[in-house]
Amino acid sequence: MTFVVTDNCIQCKYTDCVAVCPADAFYEGPNFLVIGPDDCIDCDLCPVECPAGAIYQEDDVPEDQKEFIKLNAELAKVWPNITAVKAPPEDAKQWDGVKNKIDNLIIED
Repeated sequence: MTFVVTDNCIQCKYTDCVAVCPADAFYEGPNFLVIGPDDCIDCDLCPVECPAGAIYQEDDVPEDQKEFIKLNAELAKVWPNITAVKAPPEDAKQWDGVKNKIDNLIIED
């Protein structure tokens, strides 16, 4: 089992979750984080630390966000690993809670 970063992380990109991950399973894109399913050890530490509530266990990902399971796996293969906390974008709070941000996802710089 693995954890999955979902829609609410887009444009919020808080990195509190990275600080608690003992497996260094997070990968960073321009405006989103993902979890590498091959790296995740299912420790359950990251969902609690996510201020945006964007991380779910794979079996608990909401129906309307199931596409993020595949997206996390694919992007973890191409984005760089992140192991240190960074400041969130300046406008993160205004994006927190906005629904259906998938169209705002930036895959490449």
